[in-house]
Amino acid sequence: MSIDTRPAPTPDTLPSPTEPPRPQVGGSLPAGTAAVVLAVLALVIAAVGLFVGGRDDGSGSGQSAPTVSLTEFALTPATVTVPEGGSLEVTNDGTMPHNVTVQGTSVKTEDLDAGESTTLDVSALEAGTYEIVCSIPGHADGGMKGTLTIGSGGSAGGSGSGSEGGDHTSGHMTDADYQQMDKAMEATIAQYPAKTEGVGNRLLQPKVVGGVKQFELTAAVTKWEVEPGKTVDAWTYNGMVPGPMIRLNVGDKVRIVLHNQLPMGTDLHLHGINVANTMDGVAPVTQKLVAPGKSFSYEFTADEVAVAMFHAHHHAQLQVPNGMLGTIFVGHEPLPAGKAISGHAIPRDVRVAQELPLVLNDSGVIGYSLNGKSFPATTPIVAKTGDWILVHYFNEGGQIHPMHLHQFDQIVVAKDGYPLDHPYMADTLNVAPGERYSVLVHLDRPGTWVWHCHILNHVERDTGMYGMVTAVVVK
Repeated sequence: MSIDTRPAPTPDTLPSPTEPPRPQVGGSLPAGTAAVVLAVLALVIAAVGLFVGGRDDGSGSGQSAPTVSLTEFALTPATVTVPEGGSLEVTNDGTMPHNVTVQGTSVKTEDLDAGESTTLDVSALEAGTYEIVCSIPGHADGGMKGTLTIGSGGSAGGSGSGSEGGDHTSGHMTDADYQQMDKAMEATIAQYPAKTEGVGNRLLQPKVVGGVKQFELTAAVTKWEVEPGKTVDAWTYNGMVPGPMIRLNVGDKVRIVLHNQLPMGTDLHLHGINVANTMDGVAPVTQKLVAPGKSFSYEFTADEVAVAMFHAHHHAQLQVPNGMLGTIFVGHEPLPAGKAISGHAIPRDVRVAQELPLVLNDSGVIGYSLNGKSFPATTPIVAKTGDWILVHYFNEGGQIHPMHLHQFDQIVVAKDGYPLDHPYMADTLNVAPGERYSVLVHLDRPGTWVWHCHILNHVERDTGMYGMVTAVVVK
């Protein structure tokens, strides 16, 4: 990993000052009655046997359909063969929704919740080999991919021939496969930090209109480079992911004007900010939908210190993970200066050298990312030995992310913007969707240290490191 410690295009830092068993029945049946019962039972069992034995894969062969199990993050087995005209049994043995999609075709299951099963009819597919994946964004990258062969094999209209990097589940990896994986890991790390187009979290400056701080947000679909060579159609505020950062003082009168240039309606929810009901941004409950080409103004007074975020609420399952999210800070959180937290003394005169947002995402076109970028395009934090930094986690994704910083303890000083009466130390901090945590970190040892989500499929895959990884460079 070669780190360029020169100033680079980085997100703006915050201004420094933050069913029961049946009962047993006694007695016995008369001999004649018992014989009749046994005869009936024999017929029932025979019928059941015929029924079960006659269930097949849809091809008339009498064989049961092949099965695939879905878990985080694998298809098991990763290679499966189905006769022509057959079907595939799919069960979600994981903890979150998954599906099976045959790449390059319209054949797929619905998203299955944990424990659900379904039959995937593949009778329309011609003989050949196809790539199958879970098409929920990020899941294929995490390892949920494999190979489906229809009939005796061969090439057909599928888009791939197998699991990238080999069939790990069935143990078909060769020494060459492992060596290739080694090289791929080294190659991705060597690219860090990679340059990409676009920087999120840019501080948005207001204009003051009649004593009100007015901020302009334009929602539109724009190009966004998530990682080198991967440019997506992101749904953005002011053309960036995350959207621009809004910085306020307690007492500020605020107006946020939302202009909609999207192909569908939208709204704006201020998550963690006290507002009137009419300003809550939940169409059509609290307001009319902001139609394409229209605008809406959200007005409120910033009445308390807050670490908050703004995002779309209308069809949020689409708009937010695709990029429509941003951060709002009101005032600065008090720090536990002069206190000892788990034996770690915080100076009375502690000074924060850098205050930074770290926005977590895991789905949509953006996928596993930190501040809108996937490794190796994430931005390192460069600091001096002895610096104290204040980092605010914002989980705008749909999964929990245990955030782990190598070497340095994270002093958790606030939750959802509220200062903790009893701050605590953690080296791995679980951040659930919608949560914000503020952590104070003392960078007292030089070196390049990794900071990442500890669900390892969110950070590494056969082709190397990716996703929710960054680094702290302490000079």
